[in-house]
Amino acid sequence: MGVLRKDHVASGSFMTGGTQPRLLQAFLGTCVGVAIVDETAGIGGLIHLLLPEPVNRQNVDCPEKYAATGMPMFVEQLVESGARPENMRAVIAGGALVGPLTSCDMNLDIGGRTVDMVMDVLRRKKIAVVASETGGFFTCTLELDMQRWRWDIRPAGFDVPDTQPGKPSPTASDIETAIESVRPIPQVALKVLRIMQEGDYDIGKIAEEVRTDQVISARTIQLCNSALFSKSRDVTSLDHALVFLGQELFLKLVISAAVKSYYSQCGNGGYSLCKGGLYHHAVGTALIAEKIASATGKQEPAIAYTAGLLHDIGKVVLDHYIVGTYPMLYREFQDRQAELVEVENRVLSMDHPRTGEMLARQWSLPDGLTEVIRFHHDPEKSNGNRNLTTIVYLADLLMSRFHIGLELERMGTSNLADHLARLDLPATQFGDLVDLIPLNVFQPAAEAA
Repeated sequence: MGVLRKDHVASGSFMTGGTQPRLLQAFLGTCVGVAIVDETAGIGGLIHLLLPEPVNRQNVDCPEKYAATGMPMFVEQLVESGARPENMRAVIAGGALVGPLTSCDMNLDIGGRTVDMVMDVLRRKKIAVVASETGGFFTCTLELDMQRWRWDIRPAGFDVPDTQPGKPSPTASDIETAIESVRPIPQVALKVLRIMQEGDYDIGKIAEEVRTDQVISARTIQLCNSALFSKSRDVTSLDHALVFLGQELFLKLVISAAVKSYYSQCGNGGYSLCKGGLYHHAVGTALIAEKIASATGKQEPAIAYTAGLLHDIGKVVLDHYIVGTYPMLYREFQDRQAELVEVENRVLSMDHPRTGEMLARQWSLPDGLTEVIRFHHDPEKSNGNRNLTTIVYLADLLMSRFHIGLELERMGTSNLADHLARLDLPATQFGDLVDLIPLNVFQPAAEAA
């Protein structure tokens, strides 16, 4: 029996094929995964659904991400490959609640409604469901072994082996030492951040600054051509990037390249659940924050992008202490249904927003960005930049629920309706925010590692 090649099925996509040494895998939070197999024909596949149905039926740019349109396409592809509906067997997983039950739960239970739509399509197609593990508050992984045609559903993260307790809770002195030992964001990026905040800058001078750092220059060009930011032609130099991409996107890529080097100090085994997990989560949050800012008009999109990129910088400092605490962390999540900040304080006597604030002040980041870093889990506590903090909170929440498997994250939603109202969004439009998530966010994390 050959070694299985593992393929990640991103949200808004599906994969199908015949018998082969291949493992299809989907990390599911509020999203819903469906594996369908016809063992007689030796055909099967897995689809990863984001929403029950299109928000705007007149403009459906990616039908694969909706249960109403994606499921028929998925089944049709299997049939075209030789599978027969009467021989098909389906397995359904995911659809976790956005948060604890609230008065607006029916509006927020996107996962439950997606499951209902999936079941409706399967009934109409006369495809039998042999297993369904949906709902609840926890993330899971759905896997399909295409060599033996076996499926597996398990809670994400609970398969970590029990270990001895990690390092003791850090003292204030330990945190200060850790902050000093962390490699900071390059100075050129900090200059760009401050210039962007002031809103009055000479793009030519910024480009000259970037050229002085060969590493950042190379990474900026690399990101220009990556899956997250790719254009229709290759970008080969900073000058080419500036001319072809425009100054706003150029500045975003410079900051993204710099932050990549910062987040890369964390390996697997701490907050990051996969290679490049922290960085990929940060970029995804940034892209979603930019979209929300643009859609609501409540904040300058470029500033929202930058704030989203930096919101989790405190995790890099605490990552050293998280290693070895997995069993304790996951027991806290499971038994108490607690959010990450609460667990951090119980286990470490510190949390990543407060640690991030200390870093931000040491680097002399603008006050607006510092406030977002400090209060991105509690935007109601923000003072002068509540709209920006709320936008980043929502972007972080969407990433944590619809693109899991990247980093340790669990956010409270008890005031979600109030946060939406602050941006003049009724709770019924939460699905509209989900629909704003750029599909390039769901590219495999390895693309951004």
